[in-house]
Amino acid sequence: MIKLNVQSAINEQIKKEEYSSRLYLAMAIWCEVNGYPGASKFLYEHADEERMHMMKLVHFVNERGGKAQLMNIEEPTHDFESLLDVFEKVMEHEEYITESINNLYEVAITEKDYTTMNFLQWYITEQLEEENLFNTILDKIKLVGADKAGMFHIDKELDGMALAPAPAE
Repeated sequence: MIKLNVQSAINEQIKKEEYSSRLYLAMAIWCEVNGYPGASKFLYEHADEERMHMMKLVHFVNERGGKAQLMNIEEPTHDFESLLDVFEKVMEHEEYITESINNLYEVAITEKDYTTMNFLQWYITEQLEEENLFNTILDKIKLVGADKAGMFHIDKELDGMALAPAPAE
Protein backbone atom coordinates (compact mmCIF):
# COMPACT_ATOMS: atom_id res chain seq x y z
CA MET A 1 0.00 0.00 0.00
CA ILE A 2 1.36 3.38 -1.02
CA LYS A 3 1.76 5.96 1.75
CA LEU A 4 -0.37 9.09 1.44
CA ASN A 5 2.62 11.47 1.41
CA VAL A 6 4.17 9.51 -1.46
CA GLN A 7 0.85 9.30 -3.31
CA SER A 8 0.37 13.05 -2.97
CA ALA A 9 3.90 13.77 -4.22
CA ILE A 10 3.47 11.43 -7.18
CA ASN A 11 0.13 13.03 -8.03
CA GLU A 12 1.94 16.40 -8.16
CA GLN A 13 4.48 14.83 -10.50
CA ILE A 14 1.66 13.49 -12.67
CA LYS A 15 0.45 17.08 -13.00
CA LYS A 16 3.94 18.25 -13.99
CA GLU A 17 4.33 15.49 -16.58
CA GLU A 18 0.94 16.36 -18.07
CA TYR A 19 2.00 20.00 -18.25
CA SER A 20 5.26 18.91 -19.93
CA SER A 21 3.28 17.10 -22.60
CA ARG A 22 1.11 20.15 -23.25
CA LEU A 23 4.11 22.49 -23.25
CA TYR A 24 5.93 20.41 -25.86
CA LEU A 25 2.72 20.18 -27.87
CA ALA A 26 2.48 23.99 -27.86
CA MET A 27 6.13 24.20 -28.92
CA ALA A 28 5.57 21.66 -31.69
CA ILE A 29 2.63 23.68 -32.98
CA TRP A 30 4.76 26.86 -32.98
CA CYS A 31 7.51 25.06 -34.90
CA GLU A 32 5.03 23.64 -37.40
CA VAL A 33 3.50 27.02 -38.25
CA ASN A 34 6.89 28.77 -38.32
CA GLY A 35 8.59 26.57 -40.88
CA TYR A 36 10.42 24.04 -38.72
CA PRO A 37 8.84 20.69 -39.67
CA GLY A 38 11.71 18.64 -38.25
CA ALA A 39 11.62 20.38 -34.89
CA SER A 40 7.84 20.08 -34.94
CA LYS A 41 7.96 16.31 -35.50
CA PHE A 42 10.62 15.98 -32.80
CA LEU A 43 8.58 17.96 -30.26
CA TYR A 44 5.28 16.24 -31.10
CA GLU A 45 7.00 12.96 -30.26
CA HIS A 46 8.40 14.40 -27.04
CA ALA A 47 4.90 15.54 -26.10
CA ASP A 48 3.78 11.92 -26.50
CA GLU A 49 6.78 10.72 -24.48
CA GLU A 50 5.90 13.06 -21.61
CA ARG A 51 2.36 11.71 -21.62
CA MET A 52 3.83 8.20 -21.37
CA HIS A 53 5.87 9.37 -18.36
CA MET A 54 2.64 10.62 -16.80
CA MET A 55 0.84 7.35 -17.49
CA LYS A 56 3.65 5.29 -15.90
CA LEU A 57 3.14 7.30 -12.72
CA VAL A 58 -0.65 6.92 -12.89
CA HIS A 59 -0.40 3.14 -13.18
CA PHE A 60 2.25 2.93 -10.47
CA VAL A 61 0.06 4.74 -7.92
CA ASN A 62 -3.02 2.71 -8.80
CA GLU A 63 -1.18 -0.63 -8.78
CA ARG A 64 0.17 0.14 -5.30
CA GLY A 65 -3.34 0.53 -3.90
CA GLY A 66 -3.49 4.30 -4.17
CA LYS A 67 -5.46 6.55 -6.47
CA ALA A 68 -3.88 8.67 -9.14
CA GLN A 69 -5.50 12.06 -9.44
CA LEU A 70 -5.64 14.56 -12.27
CA MET A 71 -5.42 18.21 -11.30
CA ASN A 72 -5.97 21.53 -13.00
CA ILE A 73 -2.97 22.68 -14.97
CA GLU A 74 -2.11 26.09 -16.32
CA GLU A 75 -2.09 26.79 -20.02
CA PRO A 76 1.44 26.54 -21.40
CA THR A 77 3.02 29.44 -23.22
CA HIS A 78 2.59 29.20 -26.96
CA ASP A 79 4.52 32.20 -28.25
CA PHE A 80 8.24 31.92 -28.89
CA GLU A 81 10.78 34.26 -30.45
CA SER A 82 12.87 31.68 -32.28
CA LEU A 83 13.90 28.05 -32.40
CA LEU A 84 16.65 28.95 -29.94
CA ASP A 85 14.01 30.37 -27.58
CA VAL A 86 11.98 27.15 -27.88
CA PHE A 87 14.89 24.92 -26.95
CA GLU A 88 16.14 27.24 -24.18
CA LYS A 89 12.68 26.95 -22.63
CA VAL A 90 12.74 23.16 -23.14
CA MET A 91 16.06 23.04 -21.26
CA GLU A 92 14.76 25.20 -18.42
CA HIS A 93 11.72 22.96 -18.15
CA GLU A 94 13.77 19.75 -18.15
CA GLU A 95 15.94 21.15 -15.34
CA TYR A 96 12.76 21.94 -13.40
CA ILE A 97 11.48 18.37 -13.95
CA THR A 98 14.83 16.93 -12.83
CA GLU A 99 14.60 18.93 -9.62
CA SER A 100 11.01 17.78 -9.16
CA ILE A 101 11.93 14.10 -9.60
CA ASN A 102 14.77 14.55 -7.11
CA ASN A 103 12.34 16.09 -4.62
CA LEU A 104 9.93 13.19 -5.16
CA TYR A 105 12.79 10.76 -4.52
CA GLU A 106 13.51 12.62 -1.27
CA VAL A 107 9.89 12.08 -0.17
CA ALA A 108 10.29 8.36 -0.88
CA ILE A 109 13.52 8.30 1.17
CA THR A 110 11.86 10.13 4.08
CA GLU A 111 8.95 7.66 4.01
CA LYS A 112 11.35 4.69 3.60
CA ASP A 113 9.35 3.68 0.53
CA TYR A 114 11.93 1.49 -1.18
CA THR A 115 9.57 0.35 -3.91
CA THR A 116 9.00 3.94 -5.02
CA MET A 117 12.71 4.70 -4.78
CA ASN A 118 13.40 1.77 -7.10
CA PHE A 119 10.64 2.86 -9.49
CA LEU A 120 11.97 6.43 -9.62
CA GLN A 121 15.43 5.29 -10.72
CA TRP A 122 14.08 5.06 -14.27
CA TYR A 123 12.97 8.71 -14.12
CA ILE A 124 16.32 9.83 -12.72
CA THR A 125 18.16 8.13 -15.58
CA GLU A 126 15.64 9.48 -18.11
CA GLN A 127 16.21 13.04 -16.89
CA LEU A 128 19.97 12.70 -17.29
CA GLU A 129 19.41 11.57 -20.88
CA GLU A 130 16.91 14.35 -21.58
CA GLU A 131 19.15 17.11 -20.25
CA ASN A 132 22.09 15.77 -22.26
CA LEU A 133 19.97 15.58 -25.43
CA PHE A 134 18.63 19.11 -25.11
CA ASN A 135 22.05 20.55 -24.19
CA THR A 136 23.42 19.02 -27.39
CA ILE A 137 20.58 20.50 -29.45
CA LEU A 138 21.08 23.92 -27.84
CA ASP A 139 24.82 23.81 -28.53
CA LYS A 140 24.13 23.16 -32.22
CA ILE A 141 21.53 25.92 -32.48
CA LYS A 142 23.90 28.39 -30.81
CA LEU A 143 26.71 27.30 -33.11
CA VAL A 144 24.79 28.26 -36.26
CA GLY A 145 23.32 31.41 -34.75
CA ALA A 146 21.01 33.27 -37.12
CA ASP A 147 22.37 31.55 -40.25
CA LYS A 148 19.30 30.39 -42.18
CA ALA A 149 21.13 27.57 -43.96
CA GLY A 150 22.45 26.35 -40.62
CA MET A 151 18.97 26.46 -39.11
CA PHE A 152 17.66 24.50 -42.10
CA HIS A 153 20.23 21.77 -41.40
CA ILE A 154 19.42 21.75 -37.68
CA ASP A 155 15.74 21.33 -38.50
CA LYS A 156 16.61 18.41 -40.81
CA GLU A 157 18.72 16.86 -38.04
CA LEU A 158 15.85 17.21 -35.55
CA ASP A 159 13.61 15.42 -38.03
CA GLY A 160 16.10 12.57 -38.07
CA MET A 161 16.29 12.55 -34.28
CA ALA A 162 12.56 12.02 -34.01
CA LEU A 163 11.69 8.51 -32.95
CA ALA A 164 11.05 5.99 -35.66
CA PRO A 165 7.38 4.96 -35.76
CA ALA A 166 6.59 1.61 -34.21
CA PRO A 167 6.14 -1.15 -36.79
CA ALA A 168 2.54 -2.10 -37.52
CA GLU A 169 1.53 -5.48 -36.21
